[in-house]
Amino acid sequence: MTVRTERRPDGVALVTLDRPERHNAIDLATAARLKELWAEFRRDDAVRAVVLTGAGDRAFCTGIDRSADVPQPGSPYSLDDPLRTVGPKAADLWKPVIAAVGGMACGGAFYLLGETEFIVAAENATFFDPHTSYGMVSAYEAAYMAQRMPFGEAARMALMGTAERLSGRRAYEIGLVSELTPPGEATAAALRAAAVIASYPTEPVQGTVRALWSTREQSRSHAQALAPHLITLGNLARSEQAELFTTRTRNYRIR
Repeated sequence: MTVRTERRPDGVALVTLDRPERHNAIDLATAARLKELWAEFRRDDAVRAVVLTGAGDRAFCTGIDRSADVPQPGSPYSLDDPLRTVGPKAADLWKPVIAAVGGMACGGAFYLLGETEFIVAAENATFFDPHTSYGMVSAYEAAYMAQRMPFGEAARMALMGTAERLSGRRAYEIGLVSELTPPGEATAAALRAAAVIASYPTEPVQGTVRALWSTREQSRSHAQALAPHLITLGNLARSEQAELFTTRTRNYRIR
């Protein structure tokens, strides 16, 4: 199992990405399971709120597992991206989802973070987007983050690549993170908040979630429609990406 699920008696489901040896990177099995889970929660009236986290203390999620083989269509107008369906909103789930982040959250993790209602993070959390460093366009990821944080901060994170990481403290200061906890306590804090929300009548809660997301629906749809073309045009060849990845440095600044 690459995803663990605990349905709690208080109406909260705890979903844990369980690949700590791979920094909770998403392989194809994990992507498929997440898609299934969101659909299950839509139909399960006992689940009224969800907390999403990652196993271990090193990472929440580091995006797509680079070992995943994702064949692509020959058309430059099409792009098969298994991460497009890993988020709750992609599955039409309007029950509140809270992310609990400890350690690294980067790249494709933003597909998940971008579709949660709010983020609770530990002080050891870091956020960064490695795409440009490895010859790839940050399209979906940058679009998600531009809706969750000040534009200049989203642009800086997307463009600085692996050279810079946003600290949990800075993420809290700019509003990306709604609550900052000591290391190891983000999940407990998220569960406390989720339990409060789950105690309220579910129809008004889901209606409020839907209303909140309606404020950004048009810009989100427009950005996602453009993303495949920008990626196809801007990405280096896979062999060139691999070379940049294998020759990467471990030097980075945390701010």
